[in-house]
Amino acid sequence: MRQIAILTVFALALSGCALLQPQGGPKAAATPAPAPEAAPAVATTPLGTARAVSAAALDKTTAEEKAAALAAPAKGGERELGKVVVALGPPAEQGIWLSSALVKEKAQGRIVTAEGKSLAVELRPGTGAALLSLAAFQALGLGLTSLPEVTVFGP
Repeated sequence: MRQIAILTVFALALSGCALLQPQGGPKAAATPAPAPEAAPAVATTPLGTARAVSAAALDKTTAEEKAAALAAPAKGGERELGKVVVALGPPAEQGIWLSSALVKEKAQGRIVTAEGKSLAVELRPGTGAALLSLAAFQALGLGLTSLPEVTVFGP
C-alpha cells in the first residue's frame, strides 16, 4: 500500500513539470510548417502489362538437356539427404539445380518427386526454404505455383 502511495505522488510530481516550462518569448519553439494538402500525382500502369515475360522465354535450358537429366540413372554411393518442399527459384538463374540447407557444398545429385519422377540436378548449398530452378520445374512437369515435396539424394 505504501508503494502505491509513493508511486502516485511521484507520477503527480512529474506531470506538474510541464507547467513550469516557459511559454512564448525568444526561446519558444518555432511552429512547424503545415503539411501539404495533397501528394503529387504519380503515373501508374496496371500490374503485369509493363514487361511481361513468359516462363518459356526465361528458360534457356534445351529440351535435350532436360531429357538427359530425366533419363540419368541413380549413381552408386549416393545417399538420401532428406525431403524438402521446394518453391520456384529465381527464373533468371539458368540450369537444372536445387538450392537447399540439406546441401553443404556444390555437387551433382538427384531429386525424386512424390509421383516417382527422378531428375539429375546440381545441388547447391542454401539457407531457408529450398528452391528449385525453372528448368527443373518444367522438366518434371510441375506447376510453377505449386510447392511439391521432393526427396534429395547426394554424395
